[in-house]
Amino acid sequence: MSQKRTPTELLEGAYKIETPQDSVEYYQDFADHYDAEFAQKLGYVYPRIIADHYRKAATPFDRPVADIGCGTGLVAEAINLPRAEIEGFDISPEMLERARQKGLYGGLHRVDLTQPLIPPQTLFGAVVSAGAFTHGHLGPEPLENLLALAQTDALFCIGVNAQHYRDKGFAAVLARLRKQGRISAPKLKNVPIYSDPDSAHGADTAQVLLYRKR
Repeated sequence: MSQKRTPTELLEGAYKIETPQDSVEYYQDFADHYDAEFAQKLGYVYPRIIADHYRKAATPFDRPVADIGCGTGLVAEAINLPRAEIEGFDISPEMLERARQKGLYGGLHRVDLTQPLIPPQTLFGAVVSAGAFTHGHLGPEPLENLLALAQTDALFCIGVNAQHYRDKGFAAVLARLRKQGRISAPKLKNVPIYSDPDSAHGADTAQVLLYRKR
């Protein structure tokens, strides 16, 4: 039986992850507590904010949606699309199982997002993510890999922890992809991650990256 930890302990443990295998092992435990002990108690509004930005920017052609680092399905809950129009991608089988139990996705895929991705038979009209691009998780390199999932002109709505964005050189990778003509000029919007600014990590913010595949 997994050891119950405080929401802050769960978050700080996640930030210390260093490798994809670390993620697999950590979320074997974290998955049991993610929604109730982490998302609810820390006021984790990030998935809803990503969903809101997707809805504001999306056209009727920006479907189906690929939810990257989908975890237990919080972004899918907030977007509230029909199952046939959203699929989830994550490295943790335990998190994917909890997403499966909610019945939110038409498909769920266990993938290591640090590796090249095989294009699906039907390319996605949008790619969204909340929480995967943060300390101990994904750096900027997978942004290029994700292009393989998307059709031309697909909408990307990618959340990146703001400090992680600065520390890991996301701007340089986006600039290179833009210069290569592979994406449109990104628009960045700074947003809160948690609803309570006085909590342990309440001042943390994220950059929402909005661009299209070219």
